[in-house]
Amino acid sequence: MTLEEYGAVFLEALSLTRIAVPEETLLHRVADEVLEMAAAYQSDGTAFLADDPVNALAAFAYGLGWLDAGSRLGLFEPLATHPPDGADAAIPDRYGAHLDEKTHRYQRMLHSALLVVRAGPDEASPLSAGVEVFHSLASSWYAEGVELLRAGDLAGALARFSYGYAWLDAGVRAGLFRITSERGLFTV
Repeated sequence: MTLEEYGAVFLEALSLTRIAVPEETLLHRVADEVLEMAAAYQSDGTAFLADDPVNALAAFAYGLGWLDAGSRLGLFEPLATHPPDGADAAIPDRYGAHLDEKTHRYQRMLHSALLVVRAGPDEASPLSAGVEVFHSLASSWYAEGVELLRAGDLAGALARFSYGYAWLDAGVRAGLFRITSERGLFTV
């Protein structure tokens, strides 16, 4: 899938997404913030398309991660997912150094982020099960990214690191996780 196609998938998903919780509730505020983050990264990715495909790819994957995490939380309808499986867009060779730097940086950041979050809700809370789901998903996208990085597919790795990172960030924003250190790794 090209970056333009990936951006179009994201734009369509965003246009179909509706907040599913009543406006008067606390969860509506969370839904609004998660949707705002997704929309901001869709806009950023579109702006980057012209001259920075590396950041376009990262923005689209990260934004779709926010959208999918919000959907999994039950904040949005329709319930949908957009994993970065087809987002292995070819990045022109002239962006190779930028792609290499960003992919390795995102690998390090996601690895660190996975280590510094802990469950936010009490273990008796129904939300405590979400902690494991979100951490497990972020970890599995990290692991897939590492495999692709080892295989030399930096674009595929970057998409997976970005997507997985969004699940942690959205989980922090939604109160599933608390940050134990390195708060600068998160969008709080």
